[in-house]
Amino acid sequence: MKIDYFHIALYAAALLISTTSFIFTVIQQRTDKLQNKLYILLVTIVALNAGTQIVNEFAKPFVLEDQAYFTTVKICEYLYFLLHTALCPAFCLYVLSVCGGRAAITVKKNLLYSSLFLITEFMVIINPLTRWVYHFDDNRQFVRGWAENLIYVAAAVYFVFSIFMLLFTWNALTMKRKLALIYFFLLVVAGVVVQFININIKSELFAEALALLGVMTAIESEDDRIDIDTGLYNRKALQTDLSSFIINNRAFCIICLKVTNSELVERATGSENTDRLPMAVAAYLRTLVPRYCVYNTSPGTFIVTVMDSSEKKALAMSFTIIKRFDEPWVFGDTELMLNAVIMEAKIPDRIKSASDAFYMADCPVPSNNDKKILSGSDLDFLMRRAAVESAVNRGLDEKNFEVYYQPTFNLSDRKLHGAEALIRLHDSIIGNIYPDEFIPIAEQIGMIDAIDDFVLREVCEFVKSGIPMKYGIECINVNLSVIECMQPGFVKHINKVTDEYRIEKKHINFEITESVAASDYELLSKVVSALKADGFHFSMDDYGTGYSNMRAIFLLDFDVVKIDKSILWSAEESELGKIILENSVRMIKQMKREILVEGVETQHQIDLLTDLSVDYLQGYFFSKPIPKSDFIKLISLGKES
Repeated sequence: MKIDYFHIALYAAALLISTTSFIFTVIQQRTDKLQNKLYILLVTIVALNAGTQIVNEFAKPFVLEDQAYFTTVKICEYLYFLLHTALCPAFCLYVLSVCGGRAAITVKKNLLYSSLFLITEFMVIINPLTRWVYHFDDNRQFVRGWAENLIYVAAAVYFVFSIFMLLFTWNALTMKRKLALIYFFLLVVAGVVVQFININIKSELFAEALALLGVMTAIESEDDRIDIDTGLYNRKALQTDLSSFIINNRAFCIICLKVTNSELVERATGSENTDRLPMAVAAYLRTLVPRYCVYNTSPGTFIVTVMDSSEKKALAMSFTIIKRFDEPWVFGDTELMLNAVIMEAKIPDRIKSASDAFYMADCPVPSNNDKKILSGSDLDFLMRRAAVESAVNRGLDEKNFEVYYQPTFNLSDRKLHGAEALIRLHDSIIGNIYPDEFIPIAEQIGMIDAIDDFVLREVCEFVKSGIPMKYGIECINVNLSVIECMQPGFVKHINKVTDEYRIEKKHINFEITESVAASDYELLSKVVSALKADGFHFSMDDYGTGYSNMRAIFLLDFDVVKIDKSILWSAEESELGKIILENSVRMIKQMKREILVEGVETQHQIDLLTDLSVDYLQGYFFSKPIPKSDFIKLISLGKES
């Protein structure tokens, strides 16, 4: 009998592949999760099996001549069955771990699922006495026993159960994980069937090793789940894991940590050190929970999953984290005090889905919040925000938006000068929503452009009717954001919209509110100049609130500067406020810009502004913002309200 080098080659390939998978997994330091440990167990079993079979193949030709070789073969076969019988049950546990279903299995079910493995493994252990699984005949040749078929049946049961769990949690898996597990099933089944039909074709171990290699590259390698710069779990990882936990009905808590002054680190240490903050904070969080429970969803925002724990424990951990932020954080030679706010919630009591968790992670902390830890009813603002976001999303389709108008007047003769178009939202579910609440949300969800387009078209339609001009309105102001102005094709788009209505462009005055980065002045200036050349007018809105600045007034060709009501009201309250108002008016006049003052509510304020000779007035003294029909009545009667 000769050594079968074909069999040895298959076993050697299996040994090499499984050993490579083992080494790569360890090098990648993905060894701490139960899933990782089970994978290492799987490749170790295959590697040891391959090693025993290589020794077996070398010893087989000499079993008739030497008792030592025969003893070696018997030991190798015994170890092979002892280990290989555990392979399918271990893989079943691996699938459960990957799918997230492991924690959902009760102790009673665990005993039930493990009983088949214990029975078959016990049969292998006592096989030297019973010879039920296999034995060697008088010629020292391997002979299958009836219990080997039972081992195959047990393996099939575990395989079927694994497939069932895969299908049960199908929606919780990424496509890559689905394909990897399906690939494993098909390849292993093919290898097992071939070897079962013809024992002389040793394809089983090779197929298993090859399949595990595929599993390693698609599942164990977490390159797509980890940020390449920081090494932290990313949004994709959080989405996958949360979906898996929720589908498998796991109760757990999430801690959302927001560092509210995260930009301080970049300013203090340089723009090249943007990764220092997430790495430092994550390193601390990993002292409280395992590595795989910490996710970095955006700069300065972290999610910690507290598994299988009460909300009381999660709150205790939240207080521990907040206490850490009472101490300075060290970045190189720089010590910085960072501010943090935590939102803690239990799944599924308050957070029902992965999208809800992301909503919490992405939602800004309310400006009026004075708490460091928000939980329970403190998180009601999330529900309100979600409701407003839904209202904004359906607002255009259901025609819930309405344009209101607030008139402006000449100071000199108190005659009507113009009007400002202001958007309102009347939702059928949650009622009236004011712009201060829904505009920031519309900006964050990418709806602001559509809303601004709606306002512009409504104003164009109103201008086209001829009613505003009939009653002396020179122009209607339409609010724009700097970001919108600097979008490619913005000038062309604005002209296209207004050309559709065939109106004179001098009747549209665009108001810009937001601050401008120094690098953006040149581009914004070109946009403003181009639109002014086409006939439009421009105003700077809310001067004095901290958004507008002198550089913008100087570099951008505004026709009108609107002084915010806060400056006017301060001028009534203190001498310092009056000085600020007077100097602001004087400076803007020197720049050859017209001046409109907002927030006029009293005759005393009008007298004050008359002394300063501003150009236009706007405020509740004349009229609050009102619907178009009421506005038409107001201007047609020529009355002030």
